[in-house]
Amino acid sequence: MKFSGKVVLITGGTRGIGKSIALEFAKEGATLALNYVNDDERAEETLKEIKEIGGYGILIKGDVSNYTFAGKMVEQVIKTLGKVDILVNNAAISKIGLFMDMEECDYNSVMDINFKSVYNTSHSVIKHMITNKRGNIINISSMWGNLGASCEVLYSSSKGAINSFTKSLAKELAPSNIRVNAVAPGVINTEMNAWLTKEEREELVNEIPLGRLGNGEEVAKVVAFLASEDSSYVTGQIINVDGGLQ
Repeated sequence: MKFSGKVVLITGGTRGIGKSIALEFAKEGATLALNYVNDDERAEETLKEIKEIGGYGILIKGDVSNYTFAGKMVEQVIKTLGKVDILVNNAAISKIGLFMDMEECDYNSVMDINFKSVYNTSHSVIKHMITNKRGNIINISSMWGNLGASCEVLYSSSKGAINSFTKSLAKELAPSNIRVNAVAPGVINTEMNAWLTKEEREELVNEIPLGRLGNGEEVAKVVAFLASEDSSYVTGQIINVDGGLQ
């Protein structure tokens, strides 16, 4: 049980990649705090699945793009579970369409949820981690943060910001024994990519050297590796999980 005794806070942790990450940590004995912003029923279902495999967790509903909420969430986790050993910043949305058609409200929502939330939660949790002289922060980026994607300019920009944030914060926190890394998934078979037509999916698959879409479990295992002592000398890295596309 690699994470027995560890407390893991995951934003956007009840669906998609976040859910896969939560289940992977649960299998390895971690205690979970799962943040979500809507869909109570799905959140409860995820928590039920975690309990069915012998795990334990709590749900915290709220918008992590709000700094005040993010701070209160971290305080709640520490008060309820005693600490935060690992923070996984996973919450994200995407806006598909031409950049020229985007409005200021689109920019605000994508950057607030995808990037400002990473600032909010990290800023709130590092005070606790620095005091304890240990901690681990893992940010979920995207291959589009490196490559850029047509019709996903805002999403790509937010993920590029996460990459720079990860590298910079890792250098700043290394003397406090806090590691900061990011995972950049490729095209993963989740709801976020459900908008793709059959033809678009086939086109993407043809471009991927491994010849298929990825799944959430494959991303989750890399996150778990970065959170474990197996990667004790790894920090400031953006790990691609994209089937060889980059």
